[in-house]
Amino acid sequence: MSAAPAGTPAAGERILVVDDEPDIVALVVYHLAKAGYRVSSAAAGPDALTIARREHPALIVLDLMLPGMSGFDVLEELQHDDATRRIAVMMLTARKEEVDRIRGLSLGADDYITKPFSPQELVLRVGAILRRVNATPDAGDVLVTGPIRIDRSAHRVWVSDREVELTATEFRLLRALAERRGRTLGRTHLLETVWEAAPDIQTRTVDMHVQRLRTKLQPAGALIETVRGFGYRMKAPTARDP
Repeated sequence: MSAAPAGTPAAGERILVVDDEPDIVALVVYHLAKAGYRVSSAAAGPDALTIARREHPALIVLDLMLPGMSGFDVLEELQHDDATRRIAVMMLTARKEEVDRIRGLSLGADDYITKPFSPQELVLRVGAILRRVNATPDAGDVLVTGPIRIDRSAHRVWVSDREVELTATEFRLLRALAERRGRTLGRTHLLETVWEAAPDIQTRTVDMHVQRLRTKLQPAGALIETVRGFGYRMKAPTARDP
């Protein structure tokens, strides 16, 4: 199923809506298409992966409770595939428990919305995610701090000679800390700059992503210091740092 209104710009970005409730799919597709996006849909997890690999959408709106495989499983498969790991993902689900929200964000989702929801807010939050993902940094701008090298134009990160695969959110978080090396950044400030302060995203989300980022950076993750009661700081490396 695809939808696009007359007059939609040819450059409208592709979005994949994945949900097994036809009424939800129709509602989301309608509002996204009205906003100028090119929209496809899938009703099962395996179909979502097939379409994502074929169409390479800019963003996937993903339900958790799906036939075939869960939304969590779909998200993990997307993250493990070089062809799909950079696709932005918004979780849209009836599951409101904090443990589900934390798991979804930990697996790399860029946002998490619970049902019932406002279609207008969903469209705005889709736009916010895509603006963050598509932000164009200065061409050829490479930032180096100790063994960490960040190519802001290519959105790539290396620790020494090892390339580190980061989600779009993890990359923005690392870049924000590295650009302000030596300065402490509060959790609220990071939410405003990295997540654009989506209404129901909590400061705990920052802690969770920092933990994942440290794990991926391995020993170099020790450069990200916790400032108790406030936030985080990337310290200036010393000769003893990895």
